[in-house]
Amino acid sequence: MKLFVKNLTNVDFSFLDAQRGMMGESWLAQLELDGSLNSQGMICDFSLVKSRVRDWLDTYVDHRLVIPVHSAQAEITQQQQNIQLQWTYAEGEKLSCNAPEQAFALVDCQKIDLDTLACWCEGQLLALFGDEVQGLSLSFVPEKMQGAFYHYSHGLQQHDGNCQRIAHGHRSQLEIYLDGERDQQLELQWAQKWQDIYLGTLAHLVKQQGGYNSYQYSAPQGEFSLRLPSSRCDDLTTETTVEQIAQHIANELKKSHANRQVTVRAYEGIGKGAIAQA
Repeated sequence: MKLFVKNLTNVDFSFLDAQRGMMGESWLAQLELDGSLNSQGMICDFSLVKSRVRDWLDTYVDHRLVIPVHSAQAEITQQQQNIQLQWTYAEGEKLSCNAPEQAFALVDCQKIDLDTLACWCEGQLLALFGDEVQGLSLSFVPEKMQGAFYHYSHGLQQHDGNCQRIAHGHRSQLEIYLDGERDQQLELQWAQKWQDIYLGTLAHLVKQQGGYNSYQYSAPQGEFSLRLPSSRCDDLTTETTVEQIAQHIANELKKSHANRQVTVRAYEGIGKGAIAQA
């Protein structure tokens, strides 16, 4: 007998890819449980299944930087309660990040993809259930999107929750309207500009030298620092909330469309976002 839960939750995170480097992602989680019926005629109560798996994914994957620890491109050092990461891009450039250990997910694999992350999660999720549950299968799927989208990473110093982590991200759709008419060409231009971008805040930029941007800030969870190639960054004058991202795009477009009403609908992952006008 199997129990299934479709679209149980979604996880927003960044991960390190061998070719593309750090990229934000948003995936939907699908779950199946194998087991025998208990005295109530069920394998496990749906409310328990959803809450336990959702809580675990929220704790150990969501809003983290996911690292394939067996990749030759990754060097990881534990420093008391912090982790020091250095990642070498395929082109030889470097990314370094120092942050509290809860800002990372150290995955036992050589590369991160839908299957390897799901397999790593499965190995730990089964322990959350009793004897009635004899097997567990987790899968991740990207949201099906019509139109342009981009992958971005960021960190929100002023956020009280896990968004304060300096390198987490999202895969996000983008809609742009001029005088109420959707302009898919402008959407594509912005999606290409921000394909695998790190969106920084100028107040966090402590150094820009030698082709690298260095960001640093203190937040309730600890001290965070990140250094990566300037070519992979774009900086806003504000915190990079989805509201400010939408307004930034609208304001930039207004410069070249002064006589048009610009409306931007920016997504933060799946099914949520902000609308801004200029």
